[in-house]
Amino acid sequence: MTLTYLITCLRARVAREEGQTMAEYGVVLAVIALAVIVAFTALSGGISHAINNVAAVLP
Repeated sequence: MTLTYLITCLRARVAREEGQTMAEYGVVLAVIALAVIVAFTALSGGISHAINNVAAVLP
């Protein structure tokens, strides 16, 4: 093993981005899930009220 070979191997490992990409997808998924949970929590009262209004109109 020469120093040139070790440097080449190190550059090849640094150039790989599969692990970073999966981590980025995980972060994006977590942010989207959090936004959906916050939206449903904020809208839960309004949705419940709308369903009750519709149920009151139906015979």
